[in-house]
Amino acid sequence: MVNSSELQYNINHISITSSKMTDYALLAFILLITVAFGFFTYFIVMILTAFFTSPQLRDNARYVLFVYLLMNDTFFLILGFYMLLMVFYELYVPVPLCYVFYALSCMAYGVSPYNLAAMALEQYVAICHPLRHAEFCTTFRAHVAFTMICSLLTIPYAVELYVMFSSMTNIFNIYIICWQHLLVVNPIQNVVRTINHILCFSSVGIVILVTYNKIMRVARRASSRSSSASKAGKTVMLHAFQLLLCMASILSTFIESLPMRPDDVLIVTNFFIFTCVPRFLSPVIYGIRDETLREHMRRSLPRFFITSLAKIK
Repeated sequence: MVNSSELQYNINHISITSSKMTDYALLAFILLITVAFGFFTYFIVMILTAFFTSPQLRDNARYVLFVYLLMNDTFFLILGFYMLLMVFYELYVPVPLCYVFYALSCMAYGVSPYNLAAMALEQYVAICHPLRHAEFCTTFRAHVAFTMICSLLTIPYAVELYVMFSSMTNIFNIYIICWQHLLVVNPIQNVVRTINHILCFSSVGIVILVTYNKIMRVARRASSRSSSASKAGKTVMLHAFQLLLCMASILSTFIESLPMRPDDVLIVTNFFIFTCVPRFLSPVIYGIRDETLREHMRRSLPRFFITSLAKIK
């Protein structure tokens, strides 16, 4: 049975210090993240505007899944930035509330890889089974797929919550800095988290590799570099690149779990490099590359950006 003394040990062991950096430098990092997030939000708004004002996009399962990906990443960044500020200003919150923030953040983190797998499968059906594409890849099924992904991702965090409650009886009376490492009160939690990460990225990686292999076989038979199969293969490889960007966040967790005292500079830098930048790049690359979406986005862009987009093919 784990009690409050073990959790207090974790708090002391993973204390946050800012002695190595002035507050001005830390605020500069926060400002940089805020400005970058502002540009990201502007780009997201343009895509959502194009999506909701175009029946052609709304009735396509591919763009439905893409919009879900954008909205999920936006929610993940907002919640992650809020949790970063709580750690930065050493705001103490009840353990149950901290776990809710942590679970929502991790589920949003896990939705993106599975969403990429669903988008890769949609490309596979479109190229390898074109006659069944309209039947299989409907907008309704895209909504159902996203709902099922979110539902399945609640299972490991429900298990971890049960382990926490069974290991600590006075959990509601403890206030901590909302840091994921401080929520570990039982070694089983680390096992659950590790298994969850392995299943997530291995299964999604297998789906992307298999779909890419199938699509490229069709592309080789078509013997045309400009064929839709070849473009679909490149899109699936882009999903693989997006998956690697999502996995970059694991490096942040690994670095912060090293046997050293993490300071504010390390926390903010890791959050910006391994969490923000991958999410900033992923929708921009995919959104600009897609010809149909790019055409609709031009209507929402200022004249300054229209010339740049016109040069991208």
